[in-house]
Amino acid sequence: MVDTQGQLLGINTAIYTRSGGNQGIGFAIPADTARLIMESLVTKGKVSRGYIGVEPRDAPEGEGSLIAGVLRNGPADEAGIRPGDVITAVNDRPIRNMTELMATVAGIAPGNAAKFRVQRQGQVSELTVKIAERPTLPAKR
Repeated sequence: MVDTQGQLLGINTAIYTRSGGNQGIGFAIPADTARLIMESLVTKGKVSRGYIGVEPRDAPEGEGSLIAGVLRNGPADEAGIRPGDVITAVNDRPIRNMTELMATVAGIAPGNAAKFRVQRQGQVSELTVKIAERPTLPAKR
């Protein structure tokens, strides 16, 4: 997928079509994401994504990511993030929704610490979370 200047925007991965042809709704991996994956495969032989162990939602107020659940003894739990918290920034980068939170965390190398700005019951605080590696799912049989 390229723009009118020939710049790579994304790599097509799937198409939803009623006829089975090439017309329909296309899905693509953003070029920046594909580049990070490629670099990780070349340098490490695997893809390593950041993980904090939360179940995020879009915040009802429209800014930030509401934390609906926290994995017990996971990185977020150990840092003090609780259900009901709203994450509004990671390393001073504003977070507007759960998609931005997941992408931002995934892009932080496991083992690094990140600063999270959290709103809890009207109070704003900053918590440091040590990013873990996203666990792999067991193979299906």
